[in-house]
Amino acid sequence: MGIRTTLAIAVCAATALSAGTAVAAPGSTSAGTARSTAATTVREDFNGDGYQDLAVAAPAATVAGHTWAGYITVSYGSAGGLTTASTTVIDQNTAGVPGAPGDDHGFGYRMVAKDLDHDGLTDLALVTHERFLGEGYAINGSVILLWGSTGGITGQGAVRIPASPDTQIGDNITAGDFDGDGTTDLMMLRGDDGEQRSVLYGPFTRAGEPAREQRIFMFSTDNTMSNTAAGDFNGDGIDDLCTFFVYENHAEGGKLWLGTSKGLSTKSTALPSAAATAVGDFDKDGKADLATRVIPNGITEDLPADPGSIKIYYGSASGPSATRTKTITQDTAGVPGVSEKGDQFGARLSAGDVNGDGYADLAAGVPFEAIESTKGAGAVVLLKGGSGGLNGTGSQSFHQDSAGVPGVAETGDHFGGSVRLLDINKDGKADLAAGAPDEDLDAVADGGAVWSLRGASSGLTATGSFAFNPVDLGAPVLKSRFGLDLSNDNGPNIG
Repeated sequence: MGIRTTLAIAVCAATALSAGTAVAAPGSTSAGTARSTAATTVREDFNGDGYQDLAVAAPAATVAGHTWAGYITVSYGSAGGLTTASTTVIDQNTAGVPGAPGDDHGFGYRMVAKDLDHDGLTDLALVTHERFLGEGYAINGSVILLWGSTGGITGQGAVRIPASPDTQIGDNITAGDFDGDGTTDLMMLRGDDGEQRSVLYGPFTRAGEPAREQRIFMFSTDNTMSNTAAGDFNGDGIDDLCTFFVYENHAEGGKLWLGTSKGLSTKSTALPSAAATAVGDFDKDGKADLATRVIPNGITEDLPADPGSIKIYYGSASGPSATRTKTITQDTAGVPGVSEKGDQFGARLSAGDVNGDGYADLAAGVPFEAIESTKGAGAVVLLKGGSGGLNGTGSQSFHQDSAGVPGVAETGDHFGGSVRLLDINKDGKADLAAGAPDEDLDAVADGGAVWSLRGASSGLTATGSFAFNPVDLGAPVLKSRFGLDLSNDNGPNIG
């Protein structure tokens, strides 16, 4: 087993999930304090105590007899890091959450953690695949808003973002401040025209209504929007949006939509294709940089066999630069490992300042990396930012056989299948959360688990690292794929 657990607990948990089970009340900060800290310095703080928190999805979990119904957990940061004692489990049986568990809902398969109502507390937008009736008409999919509070996220007062009759909602959900007014906006599919996307401008009401809506035609052919990225790429103080497209097995390039004081521009400029993305200021020049996973030969079907290649487009006055770029693989000098077929270096990406030097660093999941002869065990590589941007110098690699990391590397665990950099203990250094969604737990298949490694002045350290899984939380285990997604880690899921 990768992590030793108690199977008896797992069996009980797999039959029934206690809705909204909060093991401990996390945080007790006043709302005034929350507004002065969470809104300005902390990106993901659901209870306003100044520590960043982590939401984890188990979208494949069976809940109340429904397969792929899904649940999420919210773990609260503290000076000591994450603990199972400060973790809440939420599904569609939780009091206040709209709907009920159902087959193939995939509750939480996408999660955006942002302050949506502008009260200084981070909220959580969850996307589901459910089909439900609204005012007598059918709606495909839903975006459920869970509100932050000084007691944490409980499900109380949760709402669906309203949608029009017989439409879809939730695809491509992406958060940013696209008009520079200091409130969070959401871009997503919300309507019956597949070629358009809606930009819902904040703040949102507690009924889920945006302040206003903008509709933009974003498609030029019969393609699919595969992934997105948002950030202030030109340094004007307003977030921009990158959208990337595929058609069947072909990459179809990307588009840059600049943010303005009135909202997203309705005209775009071309970008190269990309799979997974992350945004951070790797050279500290005040402009966001775009990190991408390269699609080999422009063929998406080649991704599973791909060794993996990361390309960084540095921010410029016109957005992600076409000329100032950097490509990094596991054959780059200083990067641990070797580029091998099927490793998928960069399958998931996340940016954050791990060593506290003011430069964003990049965590790259390598979920199909072999550890010695153990195939698909997985690893995470940390690339460090600096005055020239990202390079291989000082890079680090961690996996379940690394000294100090809990567990054992096993075939098909896919450690690094999700990654997120967040300052959980408020020491000014981002910590790594890494998921292994196919970790087996005491012979229970694909239960999944998540690890937390501390940031330090030298980079990541395994000292004091922590791992937790559904058994620890009394949540459903069998094929739950706990850790398939983390809050604001919304790249393409691994297979």
